[in-house]
Amino acid sequence: MPGPPTPDTPLRLGTRRSPLAMAQAEEAKARLVAAHGWVQDAVELVPVVASGDKVQDRPLSEIGGKALWTRELDAWLIENRIDAAVHSMKDVETIRPQELAIAAILPRADKADRLLGAMTIAELPEGATVGTSAPRRAAQLLHARPDCRAVTFRGNVATRMAKLEAGEVDATFLAAAGLERLGEDGVGVRLDPERWLPAPAQAAIGIECRAGDAETMQWFAALDHAASRAEIVAERALLAALGGSCHSPVAVLTGGDGDAMTMRAAIYSECGMERIAGETTFVAGDHAPVRALAAELLGKAPEKVRCLFAGPA
Repeated sequence: MPGPPTPDTPLRLGTRRSPLAMAQAEEAKARLVAAHGWVQDAVELVPVVASGDKVQDRPLSEIGGKALWTRELDAWLIENRIDAAVHSMKDVETIRPQELAIAAILPRADKADRLLGAMTIAELPEGATVGTSAPRRAAQLLHARPDCRAVTFRGNVATRMAKLEAGEVDATFLAAAGLERLGEDGVGVRLDPERWLPAPAQAAIGIECRAGDAETMQWFAALDHAASRAEIVAERALLAALGGSCHSPVAVLTGGDGDAMTMRAAIYSECGMERIAGETTFVAGDHAPVRALAAELLGKAPEKVRCLFAGPA
């Protein structure tokens, strides 16, 4: 695309069609327009129906994993049908097509989960049925409350809230960042991420472009938030070193003061009984200590946990 985009030749920003994905795409568009002083019509949102949105009655691990959220957007990018794609970074596989590159990570929002249906995990009813399709959330729940039952619970935010309201489950979890982006920040009770560790890359919006499209990459570079990128890249490095997938119960919290960063992580058995935790400090961009932490966790884990992780690629 020669020169800056215009209403006649807009930058085409691909996104999933879900309300949350559209809200994230609107945020990316607003930041891009503001950064460069463009008119609103210089950026066009292009909704794509992702495979993961088409099948809602089975866990992702049974139908193709995280690629179900990115497959269509990847193809449209590679085929030049869109110029960039907006992703929830926690849904993006660690190994990406060589033709694509992450151009920007927007400022990370609240990393915490919110519990809907009870004031605390401890106050869940005895034997409560809790809806979640995230292995991490299920394992953390069962580690804290082995009497509870975790059941598959998929759908967008509104769908899951409606299922809870209808009494299909006693409680469920939603990401605080997603609720806030949908104007639902008063819903549920925030779980302290220092105790209830989040998912890798939770609460981060990423923008992906074709690696060879230097002009578009440069436009989005203006939106890149260095501290958020440092956290996300480190957490994805941990996930890659563990060989984590949508089957893998892994939780991580990363923070930093300048380039000095700290990471706490835990991996679990599916039943939640086994929890192996560790932490490390590192300099932003140096992921050797992160990979060492992954090796330490796997080294301490029993086979029932290790089998959920493929190990380093």
